Amino acid sequence: MSKFVALVPAAGSGSRMGGSLPKQYLPLLERPLIDHTLRALASHPRIAQVYVVLSPDDASWDELGIQLEKLTVLRCGGAARAQSVTNGLKAIAAEVAADDWVLVHDAARPCLRAEHLDRMLDELAGDGVGGILAVPVADTLKRSGPEQRIAETVPREGLWQAQTPQMFRHGMLLKALEAAGSAVTDEASAIERMGLQPKLVEGDARNLKVTYPRDLELAALILGGEQEQ
Repeated sequence: MSKFVALVPAAGSGSRMGGSLPKQYLPLLERPLIDHTLRALASHPRIAQVYVVLSPDDASWDELGIQLEKLTVLRCGGAARAQSVTNGLKAIAAEVAADDWVLVHDAARPCLRAEHLDRMLDELAGDGVGGILAVPVADTLKRSGPEQRIAETVPREGLWQAQTPQMFRHGMLLKALEAAGSAVTDEASAIERMGLQPKLVEGDARNLKVTYPRDLELAALILGGEQEQ
């Protein structure tokens, strides 16, 4: 029976946050942001192992003191996300089978909930391709032109905002990423280049990605509200 493992690429610098510390290590409710992310994955009973992919020269990780029973640290991160994921998949090849499922999740998505994972695993476990967590686009979309003025309104029908985890079988995903190289920004794009159609599993806006400083405030509100329940 195929097992489920999680892979978290965390070799990026998070330059859009504007600080010297990578955004995945910024404090969030008195813990590093990435600690929330990794615990959300490791606490799920159906996920067998969680792998975090760090830059080889990461000098901050050991100071965080994050220790989880299911967690394995891989110091093989690359310059781009696709490279980090590819390197991570190669590093775990001896521990997982080609048909085992790998859930690739952003280090900067700390608000992932068990219900999101339940839905993904239930809907995709028997799928021939795999899929991603995503949210239907609700807002009207505008394409900008010169001087940041509206050039056109983009129809939103059928559009979804991609999130993570993105869940594919180890062998298929490694093959797809090796063929695509660093040109893709997410795993689904590499799978699509193979002529396959990943499934969209509906998530929600709580699973936000921390990209800008204001996002940390939103993540704290979401996680703080859950802790009070």
